[in-house]
Amino acid sequence: MNKSIFRKKSVSKLLEDLASGYGDSEHAGGKLNKVLRTKDLTFMGIAAVIGAGIFSTIGVASYDGGPGVSILFVITAITCGFSALCYAEFASRIPVSGSAYTYAYASFGELIAWIIGWDLLMEYAIGNIAVAISWSKYFTNLMEGFHIHIPGFLTMDYLSAYRGFEQLQKLKAGGGAVDENVRLAASAWSSAPQIGSLKIIADVPALFIVFIITWLVYVGIKETKKATNAMVMLKIAVVVGVIVLGFFYVKPANWNPFLPNGFAGVMKGVSGVFFAYIGFDAISTTAEECENPQRDLPRGMIYSLIICTVLYILIALVLTGMVNYKELQVEDPLAFVFARIGLKNISYVISISAVIATASVLLIFQMGQPRIWMSMSRDGLLPKAFSRIHPKYQTPSFATIVTGFVVAVPALFLNLTEVTDLTSIGTLFAFVLVCGGVLLLPKEDKAPEGEHKKFKIPYVNSKYIVPVLFLVGLIAFWKPFMALFHYTGDHDKLPYFLFFGLSAVLTVLSFLKNLSLIPVLGLISCFYLMTELGYTNWLRFLIWLVIGLVIYFTYSYRHSKLNAA
Repeated sequence: MNKSIFRKKSVSKLLEDLASGYGDSEHAGGKLNKVLRTKDLTFMGIAAVIGAGIFSTIGVASYDGGPGVSILFVITAITCGFSALCYAEFASRIPVSGSAYTYAYASFGELIAWIIGWDLLMEYAIGNIAVAISWSKYFTNLMEGFHIHIPGFLTMDYLSAYRGFEQLQKLKAGGGAVDENVRLAASAWSSAPQIGSLKIIADVPALFIVFIITWLVYVGIKETKKATNAMVMLKIAVVVGVIVLGFFYVKPANWNPFLPNGFAGVMKGVSGVFFAYIGFDAISTTAEECENPQRDLPRGMIYSLIICTVLYILIALVLTGMVNYKELQVEDPLAFVFARIGLKNISYVISISAVIATASVLLIFQMGQPRIWMSMSRDGLLPKAFSRIHPKYQTPSFATIVTGFVVAVPALFLNLTEVTDLTSIGTLFAFVLVCGGVLLLPKEDKAPEGEHKKFKIPYVNSKYIVPVLFLVGLIAFWKPFMALFHYTGDHDKLPYFLFFGLSAVLTVLSFLKNLSLIPVLGLISCFYLMTELGYTNWLRFLIWLVIGLVIYFTYSYRHSKLNAA
């Protein structure tokens, strides 16, 4: 019996459990349906990445960073690329559902696995809530285009409506100009029915789409695959059409200045841009539904990331070339720019595709989360009901239903702004642990002849490269680094100290241990992006982790399968 909180589940044990088909005791031997190939996984990756980011958050990021936001897409893509390679090696060696949770169990041990699993549950749930809210905005706008009006109190969260009403009163008192969004929010508050003093305000379309998507995920991976592929083909066609058509309306003068708010302005959009990229890791949760996970998972991740990065950069350049970046602080930037130049029919087509594209993102996220619940349940860290496989549909049935409730109910009442940053910091934390976990994996013997070769990250010795990069970075950013020590009460500076400490430790270890360069760069770059998300998000994230630790020590530790091993 292993009592250590850092007890590990070996790669061989994970593969042995997978081969035996470990479900709950009522449905022992229940296995998922193996139907996914490289094309399907690539489409799922694109479905997860091309969505709310390209149709929504890219606008605000462009407003903050100007045309130079395209640089941020490159930085984020490189960061995600390092992580994707680490995910790919894990997925190839451990083709088990669970994503970073399973990988951490094999490399760091149970406590860290629980932390990352708990983090992933937050990431997927909040990501799903954000996407559902975003979908609701597009759907409502689309209905307005068809002259179908949905009352504001049925399409908005309580907090936004209340804030809008309060802000309108202040603007009226001060004689200021009233923004359209403020007017709509205030109208929703004023027109909402009430029970006693409680206003009835909820985002009903968000609830509706979560219900539909949850049902689709529940009835099977084949149906999910078909729906995903169809939606991806449509939205890629629309995005490519936007790029080609928009190119003819680009005015190079709009690209000057390229960095109107400097590099700091570019990095201000890191949350929105990174939020656009989260989701490619959801592919790894489908490992047990792949025909050949060792081959197909790495390819699907890398292909989808490359395709999406190229599309994002081109879209950013076209958007900021068509109109001045100062006009892009809108919820639907693609539709806006075409309406702005007089092509309203094109903007309607974009609105329709945005509804479909956002739904496809929700589909992938909603598919990924139940498989995290399932993996943690199999290991005894959550009740066994979460690992139940439906005898007909071959999906994690109970976990899928729970996921639907966990996402649908908050989507009725939460504000989009409040959840986006928390999703990004949770995802980056998962990426940090995956990159670090690859460095801890035991070396593997060469595959026997005839067996399919597993994906492995190309080894580049970091012994001298990382120390040189550390020194160059220290010299280049010496003034900002020294400014950190002049504390002025700005809590947002605190995460940078953690980043510097981690970078220094990795520099020393790279020199002493000859670590592999790609995972080290992935770990450092992901942690840097975490520092850009601010102290408040770190605090919220830590509170969530503390709640998770309470659950681990009161339930999961005692019920762990390794506790009885």
